[in-house]
Amino acid sequence: MQLVVYILVYPILWFISLYPMRLLYFSSDVTCFFIHKVFGYRKKTVRENLNLVFPDKSEAEKKEIENKFYHHLCDMIFETIKSLSISEQELLKRFKPTNIDEVHSVINQNKSIVLMMAHYGSWEWIFVLQKYVDIKTHAIYKRIENKYFDRMVKRIRAKYNSFLITTKETVPVLQESKEKGELTLNGFVSDQSPKIRSAHHWQEFFKIKVPAYTGAEMMAKKLDMAVMFVAIKKIKRGYYEATFKTITLNPKEYKDYEITDIFLKLVEEQIKEAPEFYLWTHKRWKHRNSVPPEFQ
Repeated sequence: MQLVVYILVYPILWFISLYPMRLLYFSSDVTCFFIHKVFGYRKKTVRENLNLVFPDKSEAEKKEIENKFYHHLCDMIFETIKSLSISEQELLKRFKPTNIDEVHSVINQNKSIVLMMAHYGSWEWIFVLQKYVDIKTHAIYKRIENKYFDRMVKRIRAKYNSFLITTKETVPVLQESKEKGELTLNGFVSDQSPKIRSAHHWQEFFKIKVPAYTGAEMMAKKLDMAVMFVAIKKIKRGYYEATFKTITLNPKEYKDYEITDIFLKLVEEQIKEAPEFYLWTHKRWKHRNSVPPEFQ
């Protein structure tokens, strides 16, 4: 059945990916109307999140964020489809680093990198950053249930020598690279909500205590990797900039979870600057009423 779905859907996605940008974003606008206004995709979650995070904003302000968010979400969907056929030249024009020298500086100190980022801006087109560095790039991701689409996504990333590895594969793959003496750049989208039974750390995120994903920090400490944060800024429709910040070259000097806390504060600052580009459909605060006594 998975193959049948893939055979039926893939040609449609490929055809859409060939749209010129103007038609692509027109399609995004039409899709946005149906997703937001007609079907109300996760509208309840979006509004609940905005009410939790921005209690002092007016209803009009939160409504404006909601509308802009859905437009951005649909842009992201179509930009992801565009990745199937977009040229390297076009992608490099649309997604640029502002301070890649910061990354080169860390690499020149013979350090592999754990790159922490949030579901903000464009986390799909960031794989083109591989073209700016000379070391292997990994992106840690959740495997797609349909194995054929999973392979498709891996092929897209591999065009730019950026490789997807699952959470279970992370330790052995990165350990092997370290044993070989290979430097690697490893991207972790670290703002998601972990399963509550496996949460080791709770921290305030917008003054609300939630479980925090600590895998990136623990990996950096285990393999002595530098930790960096990347902030994605949407310049205009279809154009993004990535700015890097070195959190530490020596993660073992930090107390457990301190790096994770720094990361969450940086994400907060990013969201406050332009909240419409965060993934508000994600149930980030769903465990807020289940804080274990030891973390209260």
